[in-house]
Amino acid sequence: MISDLLLAFLGLIILLLAGDSLVKGAVNLSLRLGVPALIVGLTIVAFGTSAPELLVSVKAVLEGVPGIALGNVVGSNIANIFLVLGVPAILSGLRTRECDTRRSYVTMIAASFLFYVLIWFGPLTWWHGLVLLGMLTLILGDNYVEARNHRRLQRDAADAAEAAREDAQADIELEDLEGADPFMPVWKIVMFLLLGVIGLPLGADLLVDGAVDIARVMGVSDTVIGLTLIAIGTSLPELATTVMAAIRRQADVALGNVIGSNFFNLLAIMGITSLIGNVHIPDEMLKMDVPVMLGASILLAPFVFRGWFMGKAVGTLFIALYAAYVVKLIA
Repeated sequence: MISDLLLAFLGLIILLLAGDSLVKGAVNLSLRLGVPALIVGLTIVAFGTSAPELLVSVKAVLEGVPGIALGNVVGSNIANIFLVLGVPAILSGLRTRECDTRRSYVTMIAASFLFYVLIWFGPLTWWHGLVLLGMLTLILGDNYVEARNHRRLQRDAADAAEAAREDAQADIELEDLEGADPFMPVWKIVMFLLLGVIGLPLGADLLVDGAVDIARVMGVSDTVIGLTLIAIGTSLPELATTVMAAIRRQADVALGNVIGSNFFNLLAIMGITSLIGNVHIPDEMLKMDVPVMLGASILLAPFVFRGWFMGKAVGTLFIALYAAYVVKLIA
């Protein structure tokens, strides 16, 4: 049991480090090739930061343990809301009135309900994957058009100092882009890419193999392990980002990080995984886990639309709800 836990933990660490390395390498390679920061942020960073979850789900499907593949995504979405938002709410609070995440939130809810409808026609196969990826393409396209329109409006309202402000805006976008370093040498970019490409499948192998052995020893289903151990582990980057954003009083970053991660998990990860292999849907996930994910998502509505403050009371409630859910799973 101890060796299995160490194996899974080692795999998780390798996954997280390799995912971060891949993002850094891909971002800086794209910028050197002249790809705009806006496009890089909407595509490469989004896919790169979800690479660990993607590799775990693909590996689980190929190994014949779909409970881990599905549990990884559904469990991560539940953990993102209750745990990733609950912890920073307790530590410093989140002033959601300052956020404008309504559009992204509606997208997340739509993706969640689409996913819920599709799994009733499971197992998830290639056509389910095409539907999910099709919705993701529409969302990314809409985000790109909205961002371009926003910049166009800024240019239209500019005065004689327009060019200088555009340069300043480009610099701000570059600074906000995760892992961007305009002075990174080529050899370092190649090194980051290689570490990511080699480390991701290696970490996924170790984590899935360790998780399957843990489930066997504990006498629980692989679905439970996917919903708890793997889901929490792969949500650690989001937790770290959200805590730092809360400490810096950047509630929009914290809330946007969770909302974006959740709809990306459902559409991109399950979409690509469904193309690679059939994902069978355990009955217990239909009856409890996916409804819990939907309920947790709906709970965010007053914070998004009414600007309710996420303080210690809300954070404690979220953590308590998550603890109750995990206890119910294990029981």
